[in-house]
Amino acid sequence: MILHLDLLRHGETELGGGLRGSLDDALTANGWVQMREAVVARGPWDRLISSPLQRCARFAEELGARLKLPVTLEKDLQELHFGAWEGQSAATLMETDAEGLGLFWADPYSFTPPDGEPVSAFSERVLGAVSRLHQAYAGERVLLISHGGVMRLLLAQARGLPREQLLNVEVGHGGLFSLQVAADGTLKEGE
Repeated sequence: MILHLDLLRHGETELGGGLRGSLDDALTANGWVQMREAVVARGPWDRLISSPLQRCARFAEELGARLKLPVTLEKDLQELHFGAWEGQSAATLMETDAEGLGLFWADPYSFTPPDGEPVSAFSERVLGAVSRLHQAYAGERVLLISHGGVMRLLLAQARGLPREQLLNVEVGHGGLFSLQVAADGTLKEGE
């Protein structure tokens, strides 16, 4: 049986761009609008699953209350932890660690930011969570409210992209994508 998994990225955050990672920023007013607009005339969903970080979880709670749907927070669907790079923009990193940033952009699986989470461990964590979601909710349509990195990982897998192209997947704030998750873990983009 297939799990229909809609992926929604959180909206714009108060502390702005850069590598937010495990920082727990709140949404801006515009971020709330981006997420609310993304779900208009979408669904229906059987349940909502969210990263516990407030930029995802607060919207999940609001939407769950409005739609009368259960909301589950799943820590394994949090963003990649960027270590010493957390909160820094690419422009700042170009000044302070241009070599590391270049290596990370070229192949995020082969270079880990200082004190950061290896992308291979992040991938195992996220794919393990998706596998558990399939086991628990196969046959349902689930809205997963999460982060750019989580969505890039899942979309890159669904699109069959080489691992070096992970960061080439575009996922804007409030972006909504649909995946099908098969019992064997195969991901396919689309309804």
